[in-house]
Amino acid sequence: MSRVCELTGKKAMVGNNVSHAMNKTKRKFHANLVKKRFYIPEEDSWITLKVSTSALKTINKIGISAAIKEAKSKGFLK
Repeated sequence: MSRVCELTGKKAMVGNNVSHAMNKTKRKFHANLVKKRFYIPEEDSWITLKVSTSALKTINKIGISAAIKEAKSKGFLK
């Protein structure tokens, strides 16, 4: 599976490793993702999502239903 947050669309960024001698080699900065189960009371079901930790904070703040609704409107979730 790809390393992409299902709610926010966050994915890896590209940057450089920089040595003390200022030599630069390419590297990736991966998103901080966790696999988490959420209960949706409207549907009376559980879903498993791969979300970033910042998306978890958003879910705690606005709720899972609102977060899913927002992700669907932005096209990140089916």
